[in-house]
Amino acid sequence: MVQILLDRHLDANGFDAHMWADTPYKTIHDVRNAAVPPKCGVTGTGNTGYYLPKLLEQTIGTKFNLVTGYQGGADIELAVERGEVQCRAFTVQVFFGREPFHTWRKKGLARVLVQTGNKRDARLPDVPALQELMNQYQTSEANRRLATVMLGSNGFGSCPTISSPGVPDEQVKILRAAYAKALSSPELVAEAKKRGLEPELIAGEELESLAKEVIVQPPEVIALIRKVMGE
Repeated sequence: MVQILLDRHLDANGFDAHMWADTPYKTIHDVRNAAVPPKCGVTGTGNTGYYLPKLLEQTIGTKFNLVTGYQGGADIELAVERGEVQCRAFTVQVFFGREPFHTWRKKGLARVLVQTGNKRDARLPDVPALQELMNQYQTSEANRRLATVMLGSNGFGSCPTISSPGVPDEQVKILRAAYAKALSSPELVAEAKKRGLEPELIAGEELESLAKEVIVQPPEVIALIRKVMGE
């Protein structure tokens, strides 16, 4: 088993799906009940922009029309501004970290409809978390496990630190303590916040437990993963 140390988590609540403000889709429930699904810009299959809308379809019954083929995020952002598409799924970190989203938020041009963290991000207090929505719509156990697997990377943070198998437990304990102390540096936290990041410490024990939860899945869930990933 790979030994997971810990991570200074720079994006506490992972991914979000945002919608251009002048569309009729004011909430994720509007998307779920819409006769015409909104168009979401995507580069291709196998990335956040593709699999998050597909995961929402599978777990809470929303519908999206995914328009693939864009070369990158900047192209999708321009497409949203031009009205070619109305939505995009990506990380909360990016939404609060750079343009054009600073301007979009300031002018009220976009709204976030759903977030994937286990709890609501303090910056998005009125946006429902997927866990809440799955409870509301009585999502099946298999689809809940699917969400756990697909969103597992969110729980690991931006760059979890690992070591090779077989490292003695005592050494792992020392490394975790040293890493935690280093990442508690006020200078590091200040620099991260200056760059639009929100540091949050996640213990290695928590990440190790999450790894075990994500990796071991029955064939039914593996089949759902392939479906969501477009395989």
